Amino acid sequence: MQVTTRSVASTVRRAQILDATIEVVASEGFASASFKRIAERAGLSSTRLISYHFAGKDELVSALVEHVVEGIGEHVGALVMAEKSPQGRLKAYIEGVVEYADTHRAPMAALLQVVMSGAWSEGKPASSDVSHLERILKDGQERGEMRAFDLRVMAATIQRAVETVPFQLQTDPDLDCAAYARELVELFDRATRVDL
Repeated sequence: MQVTTRSVASTVRRAQILDATIEVVASEGFASASFKRIAERAGLSSTRLISYHFAGKDELVSALVEHVVEGIGEHVGALVMAEKSPQGRLKAYIEGVVEYADTHRAPMAALLQVVMSGAWSEGKPASSDVSHLERILKDGQERGEMRAFDLRVMAATIQRAVETVPFQLQTDPDLDCAAYARELVELFDRATRVDL
């Protein structure tokens, strides 16, 4: 029973450190995210508590990226899987990513800071894998619901369009994200649909 208590306490402490890291990186920038600042934000008595749970800043950054990407994946994945048609899945993907960026501004800003700082680059997976979009688009083409186009180019273009939302929110915090998503859905529906 003691092992379970320790693992629960360790999980809670790691989550507390990750949340504080997200807050510091999002509000102060990646360069300011020292263990000292993170410990202060988390209300920890010592930076050793961070070092106990994370081997170093690289591991903490990896955990932050994984945490945010998993959150996006869970949110958007559930919406996409609920749709039957490729066009419905594409719409759900676009709306889901934009909605997540709107409702999870600090994690998205932190992810953006990490990627832009170059702290998440060499030897690590790309921050925006487009294979999921390629599968949706390929299915649409195979069903005859979408026109012929280069899957990689279209998937990358859609991905970049939704990835810009955190940038937009930094310059325009009052951005109407629902309207933004509707415009993107319309744009990519027109770009992919079969001409009648």
